[in-house]
Amino acid sequence: MTDYPEFTSPIVSNLPEEGMVTCTSPSNIALVKYWGKRPVQLPENASISFTLDNCKTTTSLTYKRRDSVEEGFDFELFFEGKPKPDFKPKIQSFFERIQEYLPFLKLYTFRIETSNTFPHSSGIASSASGMSALAYCLMQLEKKINPGISDSEYLQKSSFLARLGSGSACRSIEGPVTVWGEHPDLSGSNDAYAIPFPFPVHQNFDDYQDTILLIDKGEKQVSSTVGHNLMHGHPFAAKRFEQATGNIAKLKETLISGDLDAFITVVESEALTLHAMMMTSLPYFILMKPNTLSVIHKIWEYRETTGSKVCFTLDAGANVHVLYPNTEKNQVLDFITNELVAYCQNGQYICDKIGLGAKIV
Repeated sequence: MTDYPEFTSPIVSNLPEEGMVTCTSPSNIALVKYWGKRPVQLPENASISFTLDNCKTTTSLTYKRRDSVEEGFDFELFFEGKPKPDFKPKIQSFFERIQEYLPFLKLYTFRIETSNTFPHSSGIASSASGMSALAYCLMQLEKKINPGISDSEYLQKSSFLARLGSGSACRSIEGPVTVWGEHPDLSGSNDAYAIPFPFPVHQNFDDYQDTILLIDKGEKQVSSTVGHNLMHGHPFAAKRFEQATGNIAKLKETLISGDLDAFITVVESEALTLHAMMMTSLPYFILMKPNTLSVIHKIWEYRETTGSKVCFTLDAGANVHVLYPNTEKNQVLDFITNELVAYCQNGQYICDKIGLGAKIV
């Protein structure tokens, strides 16, 4: 018996013979971080994120009916035009997890072609955009097979499936602000899938900007899976989950009121707490680089001298997401090019802003 019967699909006989669907899905950046999970891919605390716009994955899914039903899944995977065998185990595991919700998976041969608008291993969550794009494509096929599925069911199930591939991927299906994880202050919030922030977001956050400074483009020092597992038995885990729950309540109020000073306080504290968790785990990791710290100090200094509402957040790595209102775009971009680009590897950075989630191409 499945844990989520509402997401199971009827097995039907009138399956399409072949076809192709192409979707894009963006990455996202958590403002209140999810760090620590329980089986299967469920968060220990709720998180809120900005959905990005330019940093996205495009995935084309070509499907063809198999001559006979086989035991295993039949798929080939291409990343930026080349076979990518080292991605296959992750897709295999994803298919195994979602098979009970998409019973047609073993009836098709799939060709999955995927590419990113951002450099691989740039510290941008490619698993979030990649797994959400694939889930969205698979739901397009599901819609052909079961056309009665409503738009809201389609989006919910896309997020639910994406979560089973990569936890944070469930937050990329919709935008501009999404919530994943049950929280008493957020009606409809759920551990199984993400939902759009259930209140009007203040106009101060319209077209909010995120410039991603690529401090270190190397492979991640520690994978997300390993990082999350370090929260099991972590001496500060329980307090961290409590802190995140409190910060969700604070951030909810700032997103509604438009109080940018309160927004900065929560977002920067969350970023530093994520790294504190890694520094105090066993084994322990320092994921920031010296240039990460230099950028943070420069941002604090700039904010102090100009009154700007610019702030930073971090993922589990060295790169810095510089967040700022659209009204300050020109001034902050001048500051970034004049003072911060020097700290980026090869002077590289990516200009992005908040966006609306996955779409069909």
